[in-house]
Amino acid sequence: MVNANSDTFQTEVIQKSSSAPVLVDFWAPWCGPCRMLGPILEKLEQEAAGAWHLVKVNTDEEPGLAGQFNVSGIPHCVLFSNGQPVDQFTGALPEHMLREFLGKHVLDDSARELA
Repeated sequence: MVNANSDTFQTEVIQKSSSAPVLVDFWAPWCGPCRMLGPILEKLEQEAAGAWHLVKVNTDEEPGLAGQFNVSGIPHCVLFSNGQPVDQFTGALPEHMLREFLGKHVLDDSARELA
């Protein structure tokens, strides 16, 4: 898991998503559901062992990035593949739904077990 800002977003998300999907978690420290979702996403990323990457963007510090991706509520996650957003969800989904969401997009055989 890495934190990104407007200076690092191109490298950490757009470029990195050409080799493996990148899930961007738009969050804020004051957001209760964000604090619930974050540890689950971090656990799933560790389990995936590089099949996909997690990048967190603090919307309080990066309102421009949040606006660029039409984030109107948080937590809001956008999945990037080959430099493009391919799917998204808003809200603190339960772990089984997160596994299903990621399983639809992660092509690595070991990651298919997520679904």
